[in-house]
Amino acid sequence: MTQLDSFLTRAEALLQRIETLLPQAGAAPDWDAGHAFRWRKSNGRGHLQPVRHIAPIALDDLQHIGPQKEQIAQNTRQFVAGRPANNVLLTGARGTGKSSLIKACLNEYADQGLRLIEVDKDDLVDLPDIVDLVAARAERFIIFCDDLSFEEGESGYKALKVALDGSVSAQSDNVLIYATSNRRHLMPERMSDNATYTHDDDGDLHPGETVEEKISLSERFGLWVTFYAFKQGDYLDIVGHWLRHFGCDDSQVEAARGDALRWALQRGSRSGRVAWQFARDYSGRSGD
Repeated sequence: MTQLDSFLTRAEALLQRIETLLPQAGAAPDWDAGHAFRWRKSNGRGHLQPVRHIAPIALDDLQHIGPQKEQIAQNTRQFVAGRPANNVLLTGARGTGKSSLIKACLNEYADQGLRLIEVDKDDLVDLPDIVDLVAARAERFIIFCDDLSFEEGESGYKALKVALDGSVSAQSDNVLIYATSNRRHLMPERMSDNATYTHDDDGDLHPGETVEEKISLSERFGLWVTFYAFKQGDYLDIVGHWLRHFGCDDSQVEAARGDALRWALQRGSRSGRVAWQFARDYSGRSGD
């Protein structure tokens, strides 16, 4: 073998090794595989992974959040009907139904063409790719970012700002962003931020650049929906709903009230999530 042949053989082997490290072309999404998808990264390239089993939550399952439910459902109805609708930020107390409400809307309107794409915070930089992927589809897509919060300097923060209202390109008509967060402004708020406020001679307060930056992202959502902690009576109503869902009768629901309150006390929360967890435990033990 000549030196040239040896060189070409080694070069070909090197190219093969390099090709294994490069992002591979992703397969087209299987749009018929389900109503919900997750954005996943493999070898540096993103793709849509179908969600085979969606949580069967219904709008009627969500108790004591009537005003919030109506706002989100109305906005979603407008969206699936092709009318103007807003990106939505759902904030407030944990376990009060923010994520469940979005899943319930998907179940309610999937037959009308609604689809959902769940995107992790770390993958928000891929939002332009996701929008391009679905822009030509006839379905209506909600990009769902759950439990969203940022620290200073994270790349996803600016990517989401641009996707909401900051890019030279218009947002696709068949895409909305629904995000949930326990933080109203999506970033930590510190005492030192107050030092950036200034006031003029008339006493008017003006936020400094630090505060302006922290509120600028949440302001780009057209609809803000706030959820509040449940009162004791509301919590017990939710417990009763889920106990009946799991097959308990009215006498069992009444007998469970004390245990339900102790369960909530142990967890330091009277949330809908805690009510659902108690109902699963109580109804399961009732079968012994």
